[in-house]
Amino acid sequence: MAHSVVSIFRLLRGSLSLGSRPMVVFPGQCVCARGLSTLGVRLNSSRLDADGSGQPGTWDSFGIWDNRLDEPILLPPSIRYGKPIPHLSLANVGYASLIGHRRDNEDRLRIAMLTPDTLYFALFDGHGGPQAADFCSAYMERYIKDCLEAEQDLERVLSKAFLQVDAALASHFQHYGNASLMTVGTTATVALLRDGIELVVGSVGDSRALLCRKGKAKRLTSDHTPERKDEKQRIRQSGGFVTWNSLGQANVNGRLAMTRSIGDFDLKKSGVIAEPETTRVTIQHVHDSCLILTTDGINFIMSNQEICDVISQCHDPMEAANVITQQAIQYGSEDNSTTIIVPFGAWGKPQNSAYSYSMSRNFASSGRWA
Repeated sequence: MAHSVVSIFRLLRGSLSLGSRPMVVFPGQCVCARGLSTLGVRLNSSRLDADGSGQPGTWDSFGIWDNRLDEPILLPPSIRYGKPIPHLSLANVGYASLIGHRRDNEDRLRIAMLTPDTLYFALFDGHGGPQAADFCSAYMERYIKDCLEAEQDLERVLSKAFLQVDAALASHFQHYGNASLMTVGTTATVALLRDGIELVVGSVGDSRALLCRKGKAKRLTSDHTPERKDEKQRIRQSGGFVTWNSLGQANVNGRLAMTRSIGDFDLKKSGVIAEPETTRVTIQHVHDSCLILTTDGINFIMSNQEICDVISQCHDPMEAANVITQQAIQYGSEDNSTTIIVPFGAWGKPQNSAYSYSMSRNFASSGRWA
């Protein structure tokens, strides 16, 4: 800890040229680079160990200081981890949801601060009706909060919360005594960000989480479909079966195109489970531009890398979210299209100069319908 404290204050001291004006940083404060410049503080190009690699870096290593996003340094975690960690304001998170060609929009999204150091981002893509997605949207964060009181491991927190929400939904549906509700379900992709650096993602179904690192798409979730050998094996061992429709899509018991979900209680005995697969990642703010959550209305029609490339051309996360959802619809997606885009330190930095999006691009030139 002593080394980390020395490193962060050496970082701050070496990077700010204050002239004759003293500067005092109190514990718990955030230090905003742009705010300092307005007070007459000059930022120089002192070398910083920004990513912990020992390689030279500057304040400009962080995309948040390229005048696109105005975010301060989160001082306590920066001291704890020995590297500068930007504060993430929920106001800078982008999100959008389009109904597409469906009669109803059964996608749901949630963004919240669970605790002073933990942020919550979630997508739910309902099927068979919106009831399961509505229930998860309303109650998932409450179950996660309760689990956080007794458990610090975020992967265990998500696993417990998913199963508890699934059990609570079953009780909720049974109260109505409506058999048709037994075929209602939802995907769930939930991301928890603690201290601005510890990211844990839990998922069931085929909604996805991606990380844009150095301009490349890094997948954080794996679709739970009957095509996966391990998932298909569990379904068959549980007494279920897998069939393929006329489009070549695999389905559990001829009905459901995913092997994990919240709800779908008529298929629980056939191996459809609510246990999430979880992933833990340490955010590298010098390299990571954003976290992206998407529903299959986007995934089905756009590749992971294409999503990152489009986002890299956008000015801010809200613009990026709107462009991604509109692009999916233009490319022919008939499903609801929903995304959440969470900016990190390298926002705006990784650019793919060989790619540029155009909302007027036609289907033939896209290569999808040739």
